[in-house]
Amino acid sequence: MSLPAFIARRIAFNRERTFSRFIIRIAVAATALSVAVMILATALVNGFREVVSQKIFSFWGHIHITEFQPNAGPLTEELPFLANDTLENAIHALPGVQSLDIYATKPAILQAADASEGVIFKGVDRRYHWKYLQQYLIRGRLPQFPDSGYSQEIVISEYLARKLRLRVNGRPLVFFIQKAGEMPRARRLTVTGIYKTSIEEYDKTYIIGDIDLIRRLNDWQPNQVGGYEIMLNDYHRMDTVSNLIYDHILPDKLTSLTIRQLYPNIFDWLGLQDMNEVIIIVIMTIVAIINMITAILILILERTNMVGVLKALGMRTASLQKIFLFQSAYILSVGLLIGNIAGLGLAILEKQTGFFKLPEETYYMPVAPILIKPWQVILIDAGTLLICVLVLVIPSLLIRKVQPVKAITFK
Repeated sequence: MSLPAFIARRIAFNRERTFSRFIIRIAVAATALSVAVMILATALVNGFREVVSQKIFSFWGHIHITEFQPNAGPLTEELPFLANDTLENAIHALPGVQSLDIYATKPAILQAADASEGVIFKGVDRRYHWKYLQQYLIRGRLPQFPDSGYSQEIVISEYLARKLRLRVNGRPLVFFIQKAGEMPRARRLTVTGIYKTSIEEYDKTYIIGDIDLIRRLNDWQPNQVGGYEIMLNDYHRMDTVSNLIYDHILPDKLTSLTIRQLYPNIFDWLGLQDMNEVIIIVIMTIVAIINMITAILILILERTNMVGVLKALGMRTASLQKIFLFQSAYILSVGLLIGNIAGLGLAILEKQTGFFKLPEETYYMPVAPILIKPWQVILIDAGTLLICVLVLVIPSLLIRKVQPVKAITFK
């Protein structure tokens, strides 16, 4: 080891310099705060996206196949078509398809306790995959389907139960809206279960029962359906699978739509959360950079005399720059470690206790959800360290302007 390098290692960052220690602590704290905020923001956005997406998919699947109707919306009653074993088998054979269910919907008015509420009756059959929706059942049980006829049991939302003062085993009167010019047809049905998704579009609108009831009310054939509901193993592939179904499997009269196309407003809201995540990460990275630039400038200026001595002893400017960059990297590493402990600690605490409450009517959930992805934490740490160190090369160039003769006399 050369004499200049030995002297640099011994005296470069003397911890007895009170002001330097203060600056270093400020830089460490700012870096730790920035990293903790980035980790928490990412975990929160991941949690929001996952929870809201799963609620949407659990209720309606990922892809819908219906008969084409111009300008049809999510509340439009479907046109019937015949269930097709060949079509179902072709869809099941696609990679990534987890389940396929039939359904139909019909507008109705739910009446109980001198109050009424407009709803959409979603009819399913005995083979329906209830496991996706069952996690949101808060009271009672799921409907049971008889071998013949139709089930008179329904599941309603907590919102409707509270507004109409209905409980499990309650028997509201349901008026089904018929074609133009026809009188509504009434059925008294039994509430066997109450669900809650906290998604207003669902909880205020849908009750779930037997598709055979819709078939009877609409005079459909026993094998006619309103549509197919498809669940995938990976929801990120729903656009690809939907296009594949539409282009290569479906007959001319049928169309394939993803749940994102049916409920774009919810996915637009999720997209805004992604934008918020990007903005927070950018702002926190800028804060960390500014603090580290300030810290290294002060450290260089405070050690101008030392830099002059080392230059006079023959130490190269590049080696002096490396000393300050290594020290900056050390400060950043300490800040990253503290930030990871704080950010992950708070995220895990929120995940376990749910102490941070949210208004359900706005955020679709009562507590802030957390989903930690290790690769994102590693990316935040590596990205922050790399960007800050690269940016710090610029203030370290100040060392080149230090002249040994003037610096040695600098106090």
